[in-house]
Amino acid sequence: MGLGKEEHVSALVVGIAGGTGSGKTTLTRALVEKFSGHTSVIFHDNYYKRHDELDYEQRSQLNYDAPEAFDTDLMVHQLTELISGHGIETPVYDYSIHNRSSQTVHVDPAPVIIVEGILIFAEPRICDLCDIKIFVDTDADVRILRRIKRDVIERGRTLESVEAQYLSTVKPMHELYVEPSKRRADIIVPEGGHNLVALDMLVHRIQREIS
Repeated sequence: MGLGKEEHVSALVVGIAGGTGSGKTTLTRALVEKFSGHTSVIFHDNYYKRHDELDYEQRSQLNYDAPEAFDTDLMVHQLTELISGHGIETPVYDYSIHNRSSQTVHVDPAPVIIVEGILIFAEPRICDLCDIKIFVDTDADVRILRRIKRDVIERGRTLESVEAQYLSTVKPMHELYVEPSKRRADIIVPEGGHNLVALDMLVHRIQREIS
């Protein structure tokens, strides 16, 4: 079991969820900038399960948009450690090989811990560890355009592969898991970090909680 709400004495945990390309990372970066030196961030994407037993083609066919794609046990354990004031070594996922890399990233505890991921509110154990739950809500057409730009330009994928993955797993899993998880959010933010009014409100709320 994770820590109960009353045991969150060493850190404020802010969960940021939302569909692919919704603006989660933009909001995360904005909060990190506002609370410079007082935040730690862990990304759900880095906790994709390792699949060394499969070759590249087999790994590329896996469904990466369902809760079972993630090593939730490891993430809950490490997040609990971070909340308790202990540093952790987070895994690193390598999109170019569709597998976890051999590297890790050291994350130190901080007054504010930001947890970012598409499916974090669909996982009760992760959701329960978050003190403030934010869902970034953005129109589907905007999200798919952002995803295409990211995957083609930043991750070197073909347009055809992005389209195939979106239609086969991303869209149906969004409708099955991501969109319903919005009901667990405390705050719904349209357009993520570009919503300056919502960002200002969040900053003041977090300041009040940690002061």
